[in-house]
Amino acid sequence: MKLSVLPHLALTLSFALGGVGLSPALAEPAYPVKPISMIIPQGPGGGSDTLGRYVAERVGKILNQTIVVENRPGAAGVLGAEAVKRSPPDGYTMLLGAIDTITAPLVNPATTLNAATDFEPISQLAQSPNVWVLSPGFEGKTMRDLVRIAGERPNQIDFASSGVGSMQHLGGELLNQMAGIQLSHVPYKGGPAGFSDVIGGRVPSMVSGFQGALAQVGSGNVVAVAITDTKRWDAMKDVPTVAEALDLPEYVAMNWQGLFFPVGTPKERVDIVADAVRQLMSDPAVQKTLAELGYEPIGNTPDEFRKVISAEHEKWTQLIEKAGIQVQ
Repeated sequence: MKLSVLPHLALTLSFALGGVGLSPALAEPAYPVKPISMIIPQGPGGGSDTLGRYVAERVGKILNQTIVVENRPGAAGVLGAEAVKRSPPDGYTMLLGAIDTITAPLVNPATTLNAATDFEPISQLAQSPNVWVLSPGFEGKTMRDLVRIAGERPNQIDFASSGVGSMQHLGGELLNQMAGIQLSHVPYKGGPAGFSDVIGGRVPSMVSGFQGALAQVGSGNVVAVAITDTKRWDAMKDVPTVAEALDLPEYVAMNWQGLFFPVGTPKERVDIVADAVRQLMSDPAVQKTLAELGYEPIGNTPDEFRKVISAEHEKWTQLIEKAGIQVQ
């Protein structure tokens, strides 16, 4: 009896196609197969740059791939963020973002950038507080003194910040709204210029990033009177929180850094990098190093980071609109 060859051919094709389906790695090499670009939207040498380069080197080793760092400063971080937004969503261009990635576009009508919708969150790397500092020659010596004097002299007591829409600026405006006072804002192009005038007694108070304040406080150039977190920090363990000093438990104004991909990047690639970040941030040696630099490591999941971004966006949008803050 003659057997038909068709069933045998069908069976052979079934095994062949099944083999292809069971071996996707043959069709597409495992990600990442080439260097990843990390855009840092600040200049070299600052806090974000230092943290970004530290993370890039070590996450790259975990991924067995090079992460190439590129600084693109300008417009309070907006220029670098917009460059990443326009990049292909393929997992090979990431942004070292920060809280300013959320707040800077909110005060800049020239950009349509929206951190809550234009990016895929990867992981929040670390956070740190701001510090309220006073000039040594100022008549007030505590946070409560500053608020009392500002209440007695509306719009006559200045506070310095690193720029319009910075977290230091917004931390000052948050105090104005919560304490019912009117400190007058004096923006500078970065923290060092602000410190110069506070140390010289030309401006009585300032909100500074934690890393910038450490050296100035340690040398006695300025007096630290409050931390903008809900807990004290070991590096300034004698300095109370604003919540403690003024009985304002809802007062929080934190700095943080995190990694973002352009929106539309495949979830599998986002998760691969997020897992590498979490592995890095769980290393006790890394935690120790970051603590010495003034950071609290985080390393959360993309979903957890997304919730942080949403909450921060809502909080600071409300404050900015109420205060009418815009870059000139």
